[in-house]
Amino acid sequence: MTELSAKLNYAPDDIRHIHIMGICGTGMAALAGMLKASGYEITGSDKAVYPPMSLFLEEIGIQAHDGYGVQNLTPRPDLIIVGNVITRKNPEAEALAEAKIPYLSFPQALARFFIQSRTSLVVTGTHGKTTTASLLASCLNRAELDPTFMIGGIVREFDANFRLGKGEHFVSEGDEYDTAFFDKESKFLHYRPDIAIITSVEFDHADIFADLDAIKRSFKKFVSLLPQNGLIIAHLDDPNVVEVVQDAPCEVQGYGQSKDLDWSLYDVRAEGGMTHFKVIHRGREWANLAVQLPGTHNCLNSLAVTAVLHRIGISPQIINQGLMQFGGIKRRQEVRGIVNKVTVIDDFAHHPTAVKETLKALKDAYAGQRLITVFEPRTNSSRRAIFQQDYISCFDSSELTFIREPVPLDNVALDELFSAKQLADDLRKRGVHAESCPDTNIILDKLSAILQPNDVVAILSNGGFDNIHVRLLEKLESI
Repeated sequence: MTELSAKLNYAPDDIRHIHIMGICGTGMAALAGMLKASGYEITGSDKAVYPPMSLFLEEIGIQAHDGYGVQNLTPRPDLIIVGNVITRKNPEAEALAEAKIPYLSFPQALARFFIQSRTSLVVTGTHGKTTTASLLASCLNRAELDPTFMIGGIVREFDANFRLGKGEHFVSEGDEYDTAFFDKESKFLHYRPDIAIITSVEFDHADIFADLDAIKRSFKKFVSLLPQNGLIIAHLDDPNVVEVVQDAPCEVQGYGQSKDLDWSLYDVRAEGGMTHFKVIHRGREWANLAVQLPGTHNCLNSLAVTAVLHRIGISPQIINQGLMQFGGIKRRQEVRGIVNKVTVIDDFAHHPTAVKETLKALKDAYAGQRLITVFEPRTNSSRRAIFQQDYISCFDSSELTFIREPVPLDNVALDELFSAKQLADDLRKRGVHAESCPDTNIILDKLSAILQPNDVVAILSNGGFDNIHVRLLEKLESI
């Protein structure tokens, strides 16, 4: 049979009907919406078409087939976009190969239809991509530059993770994860960067990267794509970032907390629901800024955005207004509810560094209140033992931690899997009160028994976590 190849795909100029395989993914559905708004006829397919994504697609007039198969390719589309979830043995992928219909991956399609005609602003890094890209898009919008964007989280200002603007800038979250089964290179290599932010480089995605060096190689490829008149805003307090930008073909401006950088952060303080910080630009005090996000790490994200906006020509006053008015992103330190004076927070953190920084920021933001953490290891990396030891130092800010035993990964040896019980034992040895739990129901029962007024519950997971947030709030209502 004919197989798809990253070298053979293309997009013809005369396109009317586009079919999207894997349309119910967050990014794929957003792309479908952008293409529909641009005038294309869109159909799609997925293995499970159900709310809320099915309702979103219905509302914008897109038919989504439930299940994959050759029948979904009739009438014959002009182009097919193949999602990252599609495997080589997917029956619709096999039918596509036999039919020889032109196809693109998700990032190739984003570049082909939306990025290539705009100035591409790409936010990359192991941590902080979603927050930083959302801040950048929001500030551009506040500055009346009408940006287009595609981001991995729901930006509260727009109540969406995408926007089709009329301005010249496209903001993308540059994911280092692989592109498609026929293209195992990182997604961000397709995004044609003109200006890039690199927030951090650490080992992650153990299912596709062998080690940190493999990740560095991918970031170095990305850096090499910048044009000579481009710009990289790089977090140069991170030695891995220093390494990946050392041969950059364009200007590199460093940011961080070190005083000798182009953009330096100092005097961070929380006050009145805002985090205030001062900025030194090339040795001179440049501005006092503030953002409605907790933690030094979010001030660093704001500083990177500030550097990009300065390059574009936006004044410090307008930058500060944009940062202060930024309303946040769903699932990033999002307050889901307050019942009986107990605050329930949802956050996406799962990498050890993200867990540690998130909890530290919440501890500072809710000073004097008891912080209780519920952690679900759910990613391919966090369910492996690769981070078992790294997690031990991540929960010091939490006074009580519950760790859900994860669903084991298939085809991974038992001694290579993460153990919630082992982490709880190690945390107790460190002086952190911790318990492992086999399922969500037990966690909810334990929380109901111990929660008190003024407690803060931080629930960390990159998945739905059995709707634990809503269920906890409902339990609190009944107490």
